[in-house]
Amino acid sequence: MTFVTSLTLESGDRAALDGVVEDIRDTVRRKGAELKGPHSESPTQHFVPQYKRLDGERDTFDAWSYTVYRRRVEIRGADELARDIMSWDFPNSVHVTADIERVQHVGSPA
Repeated sequence: MTFVTSLTLESGDRAALDGVVEDIRDTVRRKGAELKGPHSESPTQHFVPQYKRLDGERDTFDAWSYTVYRRRVEIRGADELARDIMSWDFPNSVHVTADIERVQHVGSPA
């Protein structure tokens, strides 16, 4: 059975995000593991209202807006490598989540 580790990386700092993704890609290639991605999703724009008073009533300032960028990569069959990557000290501006899926090859017993 093979394990597929899907990493989702999110950040408002596009340069930091792309740097982390590039480091992951280079490490996986250097170790000879299989990598799918990076897959880019459309950036999402978020708006946060800013009130002039603490009670949230009346006047507001212009909404604060920010953009979140997201990249996805899959590491196939290199469980130890994926575990090592998840132990890296990522920048505070980059949020990383991992999903692990067990994939059964066609024709193999359950």
